[in-house]
Amino acid sequence: MAAVASLAAALAVSPAGAQQPPIKVGLLEDVSGDIALMGKPKLNGSLLAVEEINNAGGIMGRKIELIHLDPQMDNARYQEFARRLLQRDKVDVLIGGITSASREAIRPIVNRTDVPYFYTNQYEGGVCDASTISIGAVPEQQFSTLIPWMTETFGKKVYTIAADYNFGQLSAEWTRDLMKKQGGQVIGEEFIPLGVSQFGQTIQNIQKANPDWIMTLNVGASQDSFFEQAAAAKLSYPMGSSIKVMLGFEHKRFPPPALAKMHATANWFEEIDTPAANDFKKRWRAKFPNEGYINDMGYNAYTALYMYKALVEKAKSTKKADLRKVIATGEACIDAPEGKICIDPKSQHTSHQMRLIGVNPDHSVRVIKDFGLIQPYWLGEVGCDLTKNDPKTQYSPSNLPKK
Repeated sequence: MAAVASLAAALAVSPAGAQQPPIKVGLLEDVSGDIALMGKPKLNGSLLAVEEINNAGGIMGRKIELIHLDPQMDNARYQEFARRLLQRDKVDVLIGGITSASREAIRPIVNRTDVPYFYTNQYEGGVCDASTISIGAVPEQQFSTLIPWMTETFGKKVYTIAADYNFGQLSAEWTRDLMKKQGGQVIGEEFIPLGVSQFGQTIQNIQKANPDWIMTLNVGASQDSFFEQAAAAKLSYPMGSSIKVMLGFEHKRFPPPALAKMHATANWFEEIDTPAANDFKKRWRAKFPNEGYINDMGYNAYTALYMYKALVEKAKSTKKADLRKVIATGEACIDAPEGKICIDPKSQHTSHQMRLIGVNPDHSVRVIKDFGLIQPYWLGEVGCDLTKNDPKTQYSPSNLPKK
């Protein structure tokens, strides 16, 4: 059954005494199934942001009503629930989706409406769509920083294991493209169906190939079994990833040294130690004291609602066209727990403060390098410009816009 969380069902009251309807936020997040461990923090981050915003007076004096449905990692449910939220509930904005497959399942549905859609995960990049605002990090912020460092530090031969759907396939494509630019080589590549939990053959294949390091793009609780099995087999190669540690908090879920030698570039991970990050963590823990880890997905979900609030208040409107006018100015920015972040007008993706992190043998996390603010530049460089046209397309290094 879908879980529904509804907040601020009562109408807000304006200073003049007139009743104002709430701003309806539709939220699609998986809180059951194989990726529930990542989805639950996304729901919690949304709940925290809604509570804070409503307690501070709402958005333009209107309270937020949050309507959450749990698609249970089923893309058909994503489509059904997206239609329900858009057509029956008449939400003002749609937020959510974990996998790239779920995003691609609902994006065409959103595009038949005038409702903006916020995708809050890091992902494989490339979506050039005026209805979609992407909050998470993308390859030019993650792979373009991680892969050069990994090749320089550990060597130019990499073995990739990736989930067998668009996220894994396109992230592997980015890995091949960037390794080639580094003078390196992908010497092995495996795409693992979601739900697979046995990796004996994969481990043997890696041992036979003997890479300098492994790119790990496996997704979900089942596929994360790789780490325990690899540790049991004494597989001790350095690892890199765009999703491990900060999303799936594997360093907290598995005993050391399963995640030792893992490296990633992230805009958020709970170990960030700054005054703004620590204040955010304190507020989160006060509301959710039993949270296992405040992951990147939960953080981005929280940030998305504050970004939406900023857009609506600057536009003085909830209409997608008016929000996009604000984005087009280049001044769609908020002060987030990671630092100041802004939405790029051309791609409608978000700038981020990026850090390279490494997991120690005891599974503590260290910051290896602070890259500072990195813009989501790739789409704009290859020809996506949503201020001029709207192709509603996902591009990749092998599928570029036609000049």
